[in-house]
Amino acid sequence: MPKTGKNDSAKKSELPSTLQRSGKLAQDTFAKTYDSAVEEYGDGERAARTAYAALKHTHEKVGDHWEPKEESGPSDAKAAGGRNSSGDTAGGVDANASKEHLYEVASKLDISGRSTMNKDELVKAIQKANEKETRKAREG
Repeated sequence: MPKTGKNDSAKKSELPSTLQRSGKLAQDTFAKTYDSAVEEYGDGERAARTAYAALKHTHEKVGDHWEPKEESGPSDAKAAGGRNSSGDTAGGVDANASKEHLYEVASKLDISGRSTMNKDELVKAIQKANEKETRKAREG
């Protein structure tokens, strides 16, 4: 199903819930990429993965929504390496951001113990907090 309407903007009702709670730019980035990917690959998982990959270049997941990144670019080693790279994705966390930025995100999410965490620990803690916030938002 197309994610963009006649005015070339995202159809909010067609978007994943985390994007419904995000800004217009995140919604439009995902929707336009998804629709383009559907033309190329057909409707399904590959189109969705392509749309999320594009979104993660310009946005990062913070809690239950997506926020613009300070700088565009791959969000983790898997995104930087492309489709055939190995390793895990950071689930929308901008693992390539500075430790200071990750600390700020952890502060927004009120992650305890953040001041003693290294960069990898911050990424994992943010990812866990994001999953928790998304679950909570979906419940209601």
